[in-house]
Amino acid sequence: MDEGRTIEGTDGGVVDDAQTDVRLTYRPQPADTLVGLRVRERIKRTGLLLRSVFLALWVGHWLLSTVRHGSADVVSTVLFVSVVLLLWGYPRLQAAQVQRLVGWQGEYHVTVSPTGITCANDHSTLVQKWSVFRGYRETAGHFVLLSRDPNIMVLDVLPKRGAREAGELDRLRALLDQMSTRV
Repeated sequence: MDEGRTIEGTDGGVVDDAQTDVRLTYRPQPADTLVGLRVRERIKRTGLLLRSVFLALWVGHWLLSTVRHGSADVVSTVLFVSVVLLLWGYPRLQAAQVQRLVGWQGEYHVTVSPTGITCANDHSTLVQKWSVFRGYRETAGHFVLLSRDPNIMVLDVLPKRGAREAGELDRLRALLDQMSTRV
């Protein structure tokens, strides 16, 4: 990036990007992806609703089978427990799959600036403008940026552990508030 360059923020103000750039360095972990998936699920609510309805149907099926037979049917009970475990484990399976896709790429170097987010590793560089994102949500250990598309197919998870000092997190939060919205 050019030193001393100025960029117009979304609020119309001028920002000096040399002072606001925030750099994070981290290795992706499955827990990072899991946080992002949970945030997306809370915002979309469709997946949570569908999983709840699916679970309620299986509970109803299991209860009707138990009442009809007078005791718990082994096959229905095994299927019911399998469904519960699958519904509980699905986000974890997704996180593990994402880890297989990104984990081998090594350490990530992310620069968050008024122009957007640049993510580089040993094998690739990705540059995203702020217009890609609808907003972000902060969790205890992460900043999760969510894409504009209706299904929120793109998640950028920025772990707070990637900051070298606590002041960088405050600058990152201020930059995210200026360039995006909290959702």
